Amino acid sequence: MFVNRHQELAFLSSVLERERPTAAQLILLYGRRRVGKTVLLRHWAEGCGLPYTYWAAEKEPAPLQRRKLFARVLGVEPGQAATFDSWANCWEAIAALLADRRHILILDEFPYAAEADPAMLSSLQHAWDQRFKASQLVIILCGSHVHTMETLLTCQSPLFGRLTGQWHLQPLPFAALREFLPGWSAEERIAAYAVVGGVPAYLEWLDPARSLSDNVRDVILSPGSMFVAEPTFLLYDEVREPRVHLAILKAIGAGHHTLSEIANAALVGRTHLSAYLSRLQELRLVERRLPITVPPARRARTRQGRYHLSDPYFRFYFRFIAPHQDELAYRPERALSTIREGLRAFVGQTAFEELSRQWIAWQGRSGGLPFEPEGVGSHWGRRVQVDVVAINWRQKAILLGECKWGADPVGRKVLTGLVAKTSLTVPDEGQGWRVYYALFSRAGFTRAARDEATTIGAILVDLAQLDRDLGESDALNRPATPTPA
Repeated sequence: MFVNRHQELAFLSSVLERERPTAAQLILLYGRRRVGKTVLLRHWAEGCGLPYTYWAAEKEPAPLQRRKLFARVLGVEPGQAATFDSWANCWEAIAALLADRRHILILDEFPYAAEADPAMLSSLQHAWDQRFKASQLVIILCGSHVHTMETLLTCQSPLFGRLTGQWHLQPLPFAALREFLPGWSAEERIAAYAVVGGVPAYLEWLDPARSLSDNVRDVILSPGSMFVAEPTFLLYDEVREPRVHLAILKAIGAGHHTLSEIANAALVGRTHLSAYLSRLQELRLVERRLPITVPPARRARTRQGRYHLSDPYFRFYFRFIAPHQDELAYRPERALSTIREGLRAFVGQTAFEELSRQWIAWQGRSGGLPFEPEGVGSHWGRRVQVDVVAINWRQKAILLGECKWGADPVGRKVLTGLVAKTSLTVPDEGQGWRVYYALFSRAGFTRAARDEATTIGAILVDLAQLDRDLGESDALNRPATPTPA
């Protein structure tokens, strides 16, 4: 199922129109597994009207990789293709076949080929400089090992200075869930977003004809489910010591966010923990968050950082499923009971707060706030926590927001409580700052809350408005010109 990707299609289509520095293009497209890279590239290639060759490297010897690639270019079975003793000879043969034609060459799972033969990258660099750069060829290097792909952009890479474009493919925005889960309410889609995020493969694994509760029971927790195997599979494919990394992810998923808490829960020494966390951050599985109220000059040295799981499904898995991993085969009801008891709070603390921050960021960019934020995040300290904070340091303007995922309308007391947090949240205890307020509520607001909001000029956002506006923000981010369908 192909959904959204309007900006990505526009980028890829623009590549075909470039004439500088030459018509030939060397593009890097990368992103985490399951995010839809292959589907995007093949959808675009099939719709652009040009001939293309798609090849995905496998974990196998380099001579076999070269033979299979050349067979794809020829359009024959591997047994009918020539063999090559080096990548240099393989690139030369491909150039002889394709250099004079406008052709798209997609090299998927590119890191597998680079790992199988250390000379592969330097030979591609030489082939680009000597043959491909002066051709009509569009070469796209695609891969899931995000850190490995990003090293191709560094000055140490043989391809440094040769790449003509790059795109880091992200999960789909929340608005795209409407197409995967038609008929689901905004509340149900936000809950689904908390569980699987915007990863297309995960969304396709869900059954849109059934409720989220049924999907959790019969799809996510079913015996042999890919959902259950996914985190371990991804980690074992990326790191050398998966057991230690898994222990760290379990610790963070269980609610341990400081270095000392993670070290104690995972039984990993502090001297080694930073290296493991750095690797998990490179893989985009963990992120270090700072209160947005920490001044820019202090952000590099502050000790207020907290480590969180950045992938929604990893958050869900390590919060609810991992603790019951050994029981799933014969007693899945224990995990299901834990999910039913904790899912509402989990959705409110993750997806609802994140989408509320996205709403604030979009409003700031589109002129819907009294100021344009330089940063949007949250605040925490010893005495107070604020779910949503937008700040502009130059203008000394700040917005404080609270998110409530409860079943009852939010009352006036919540708003006055938010105002009471001002002096404990705003830098310099609020001296000289313009302060604004916002409430986000799943169940709406009482009359008293609305009256108080009118009095102090606070913004009130209910679920229907949040859903509608995030859908509009996604539509406005689409390119103005049509892209290949």
